[in-house]
Amino acid sequence: MKLELRYAEHPADMKKYDTATMREHYLFDKVFIKGEISLCYTHVDRVVFGGAYPCGKQLRLEGGKDFGSDLFLDRRELGVICIAGSGAVEIDGANYPMKKGDGLYVGKGVKEVIFSGDSAKFYMASAPAHTAYPTVFIPIEKANPRKLGANATVNVRTIYQYVHPAVCQSCQLVMGMTVLEPGSVWNTMPCHTHERRMEVYFYFDIPDDALVFHIHGQPTETRHIVMRNEQSVISPSWSIHSGVGTAAYTFIWAMAGENQTFDDMDNVAMEAIR
Repeated sequence: MKLELRYAEHPADMKKYDTATMREHYLFDKVFIKGEISLCYTHVDRVVFGGAYPCGKQLRLEGGKDFGSDLFLDRRELGVICIAGSGAVEIDGANYPMKKGDGLYVGKGVKEVIFSGDSAKFYMASAPAHTAYPTVFIPIEKANPRKLGANATVNVRTIYQYVHPAVCQSCQLVMGMTVLEPGSVWNTMPCHTHERRMEVYFYFDIPDDALVFHIHGQPTETRHIVMRNEQSVISPSWSIHSGVGTAAYTFIWAMAGENQTFDDMDNVAMEAIR
């Protein structure tokens, strides 16, 4: 299991960052490594995120010194979404077959998480947890869909809520997937912040000849990070998190912080953005 660290910054520090520094602090581009679990630990709300790409192996989620516990889920909870192929996740001996679009919530105290499959890619996000809630398998058919946007603003999309109060209990983790329709390229614009929780975006299903500009920073001090297929980006609570692509794409969002109210956000007027 491979692990990278990211540290938190004051928003004023970001004003001095060039392109390379922005990417160094906020971009995680090694989400999937063949035959490995690849994770990033951000000190922003101590969220861990990344991917498992078994390629025929059995990959175990491990604890240890990096997490201050013998087992990964001793004091954490976990959300998983299969983003490609098909495989399975074994949770303390219970086997959950998963195809693209299926999700899984795994509660605090689970001892063993094993990923398997020849073609499957599993994206995951984890946050500290104070209570043990049951494991819940969430096929895409049981995720909570919300269709938003309009053709006029090129942002017709369906938000599928997986780890969310409308679907299952969790401590602080909220997680879902947004699918843009062909011809739509914008997400989350007009933009917002939410001081009460951070967010991580994972972009995928981006064509090889396309990219996404992820918009980052305080509303009056914005920057962008160019995202390619199957890359993640960290958005602290003070940062907006919008994106526009050169073609339609899909992304997974994961949040952790003070509350789980999805619509609890501080909207930013378009004229305020710089």
